[in-house]
Amino acid sequence: MPLTQEEIAQRRELAKQRHAGKMAANQGKEVSEKPPSENSSEGTGSTGDKKGEEQQLTDQMDVVTSKAAKQEADNKESFIAFARVFSGVVRRGQKIFVLGPKYDPAESLHKLSPQCSATDDLPSVPHMSCCTLENLYLLMGRELEELEEVPAGNVLGIGGLQDFVLKSATLSTSPACPPFTPLNFEATPIVRVAVEPKHPSDMPQLVRGMKLLNQADPCVQVLIQETGEHVLVTAGEVHLQRCLDDLKERFAKIEISVSAPIIPFRETITRPPKVDMVNEEIGKQQKVAVIHQTKEDQNKIPEGIQVDSDGLVTISTPNKQATLSVRALPLPEEVTRLLEENSDLIRTMEQLSTSLNEDKNAHEINQKTMDKIKEFKQKLEQNLQGRKWRNAVDHIWSFGPRKCGPNILLHKFEGYKNSVWQCLENTEKEVSKYGDFDNSIVSGFQLATLSGPMCEEPLMGVCFTVEKWEMNKVGETLLTKSRDSGECGAVEHQESEDTVSPTSNCTVDTCSENEHEQSSQSVPKSLEKNSKNKGEVLLTDCYGPFSGQLIATMKEACRYALQAKPQRLMAAMYTCEIMATAEVLGRVYAVLSKREGRVLQEEMKEGTDVFIIKAVLPVAESFGFADEIRKRTSGLASPQLVFSHWEIISSDPFWVPTTEEEYLHFGEKADSENQARKYMNAVRKRKGLYVEEKIVEHAEKQRTLSRNK
Repeated sequence: MPLTQEEIAQRRELAKQRHAGKMAANQGKEVSEKPPSENSSEGTGSTGDKKGEEQQLTDQMDVVTSKAAKQEADNKESFIAFARVFSGVVRRGQKIFVLGPKYDPAESLHKLSPQCSATDDLPSVPHMSCCTLENLYLLMGRELEELEEVPAGNVLGIGGLQDFVLKSATLSTSPACPPFTPLNFEATPIVRVAVEPKHPSDMPQLVRGMKLLNQADPCVQVLIQETGEHVLVTAGEVHLQRCLDDLKERFAKIEISVSAPIIPFRETITRPPKVDMVNEEIGKQQKVAVIHQTKEDQNKIPEGIQVDSDGLVTISTPNKQATLSVRALPLPEEVTRLLEENSDLIRTMEQLSTSLNEDKNAHEINQKTMDKIKEFKQKLEQNLQGRKWRNAVDHIWSFGPRKCGPNILLHKFEGYKNSVWQCLENTEKEVSKYGDFDNSIVSGFQLATLSGPMCEEPLMGVCFTVEKWEMNKVGETLLTKSRDSGECGAVEHQESEDTVSPTSNCTVDTCSENEHEQSSQSVPKSLEKNSKNKGEVLLTDCYGPFSGQLIATMKEACRYALQAKPQRLMAAMYTCEIMATAEVLGRVYAVLSKREGRVLQEEMKEGTDVFIIKAVLPVAESFGFADEIRKRTSGLASPQLVFSHWEIISSDPFWVPTTEEEYLHFGEKADSENQARKYMNAVRKRKGLYVEEKIVEHAEKQRTLSRNK
């Protein structure tokens, strides 16, 4: 039954009395700990006085240190898990299983006895541990009331779980309990900053503080980049400031220096536009500078790379033993969204395929997972319709980047049949003449999708098709050599044993002269064969290992295929919900338009004079947005920002005027602000890449026109 107001007041009074009693008991202890008065006898003289003073000083020091220890204990923070009891009764001191979000009872129960408990000595099971519930608390506002047991249906706080639970977990007395799904938060972490201590000696405290922050905040991500930087990923500007304050004042308690916020972008390609920047249909205007521009574009492509008019790039390896032809196509938006939503399923498919290829005794694939993979394949087939996507789903070679991203690699050359769907067929990789080096092609694709040509940001929504992979005769011999290297090694080892055995027998004079001659001839022949093979390998591999050449060639081919199409940047977008009165609507719209925002919907809340405005805003333009909108509207408008999606920036970052109409409209230099180019140059500067911009233009000495009097 819910408590009445009178009962709540009574309990509050009881809690106050209990607290006052504790304080009085502590004061009594402190009084008893005070040093006794001087009771040294007069007969002891000066030595007795000195001893008394020393004893008094040491007693005072003990009191000070005990007080300091108490203050430290009071200031020390501890984590309290927020939990709800779904069944049974939780008791203090109870031993219990802690099941992580990835714990699977189907895989772990065969390692445990059927009637095991948390008190037994158990073998190590992944994502499962045992702990003792040290304290149970009733959460009453700012205060915590200790409890001995809590029945089902109640919310409580549990102390002592900080070493066992990172973000969320399921507690159970039985290991057969399936874990609850982790909590899903609407806000997605998108804004990242690099953090470092002002004094390098404080680095261990920073690492410890970031671990505590990661445990305390369910929405923050803490990671170390390849460059060695410690990075915080947060949901937005306000959340970022809160996390940094907590890191400084509560968790690390050191001075830290923070980089400028790192805004992520994505690179993609689009279909060629039908109209130009002045809305004229392309192909019907008078060309002025287009010849000059195409010449510049042709000069950018190095020798040995052929680029067709329809975007097919043909490139050879440095040793001229293999030739690749790659084409880039933009994926439909529905397919890109589908790949993003099913990234975990794609990762599972990749793990199953690798276990099949490595001949591991993998567990039988769960029927539920198989159904999900089949459903995912059907959805892809539904969304990839049309002549150019015919049978594309069956020819999917890999996803990228990191083998689970929103980009696709297809193969359309003869003699190769492997795909990502081999886990459905439960078959091993087929052996073909390309079989040993297909991983090199996939690795080159992964590298190309991880960092695009515009500003080294990951690609999104791009399909690369390998239309031709030709191998010369020497290249094919390299393939056969690498494939048969293990077998040849075994055969040669047996031959060497056979050749040694007759010679050893000859020393005992038990073999014939003919056998001895044959054996003596066989040794130099095998050595000659080995030396010839080594010489051929040295000749063909003067540019490095053939697999490495294929990786670099595939990466370059993907880059040039991407540059042959219209390139665009993709910006992360917030959905922005603003509540404002009618008087300040104009100011709200002014702030949104200044920051490249776009209003989607505006409706009035019934019975009030408040308008609810829904808009989208680039994450890159969101810093200081909340403060500015409050200042401009005198606090009458309050925005709420949540990460929504990725959106293509319509402007071309490499655009230059090419027609007479564009020259008349934009001028010869076309120096009006290009938003996509601004973002691209900012990212390139941050990464230390070359930025094509004029720092000084028309540098002239300043002169005054007025006469000196």
